[in-house]
Amino acid sequence: MSSALGIIHGTFGRVALLDMDRSLVRHAHPHCHVLIKAEGADTQFAVGDHLVQLTDSQAVLINTWEPHAYVHYPERPRTIILALYIEPEWLKIFRPNWAASGAPGFFEKPAGELSPRIRRLSMDLAAMMLANPGAGAEQEQLLSDLMISVIERFTPWRTLSRSLADIERNRDRFDWRIRRAVMLMRAEPQRASDVDALAREAGLSRAHFYRLFERSTRMTPHVYLNLLRMELAVESVVHSNHSFAVVSDRLGFSAPGHFTRFFRDHAGVTPSEFRQVARMGPPVGA
Repeated sequence: MSSALGIIHGTFGRVALLDMDRSLVRHAHPHCHVLIKAEGADTQFAVGDHLVQLTDSQAVLINTWEPHAYVHYPERPRTIILALYIEPEWLKIFRPNWAASGAPGFFEKPAGELSPRIRRLSMDLAAMMLANPGAGAEQEQLLSDLMISVIERFTPWRTLSRSLADIERNRDRFDWRIRRAVMLMRAEPQRASDVDALAREAGLSRAHFYRLFERSTRMTPHVYLNLLRMELAVESVVHSNHSFAVVSDRLGFSAPGHFTRFFRDHAGVTPSEFRQVARMGPPVGA
């Protein structure tokens, strides 16, 4: 069974050190997502239409909102993965145009060869998460150095023309009916699984709603709903003391067991293990 060895969270987003021996379903994140192998067997991720190898020398690079899945072959040994989920607003602190990490195409390729510096920083961060989970300031400094190195190596950061204003203009291209549907999904996730109702609310046929939703968000309503549910679930699991039955009900699951299975299929571990490991140290930056 997969397990969480360490989880840190803060204004930067979150970082998880995961011991993986099972596949994850296709999903997406509202984060700049970087995956680095810490130990164990080489493995792979499906990123968009590509199967991308995760090895000692190669990282997997996933853009915000980009659908992907972890692909584990049962006959292979386990893999320990350092998974970074980084907030674009935090990256903007370092350079204003790094807010472009919140838009598609920030990483030009889904994989890249690790430099010795990136390898060393990632291993140092993984080791500190295990040995000293309460070392918040030191962890954030290591993460800052690591992400600066990742962006400088794997993005055209010197010539990035996107700024926050560019991203806002891209948001303006959202069809207004889809924007309203997304707002409803965020406000009432327990109702959002009824796509027919969302289409009616938007004044569209089911087929037209699906087409406009994919054109606006680059994902299906189902994948977007799962993204939204997962981020709300992580927020509740880490930052609240609500029972998982309450969280399950608020997110629209028919039973707590369904919520637990959903969480494990997306995060690799159960919500109870995620909560326990995430609370081993204080929020970084707190």
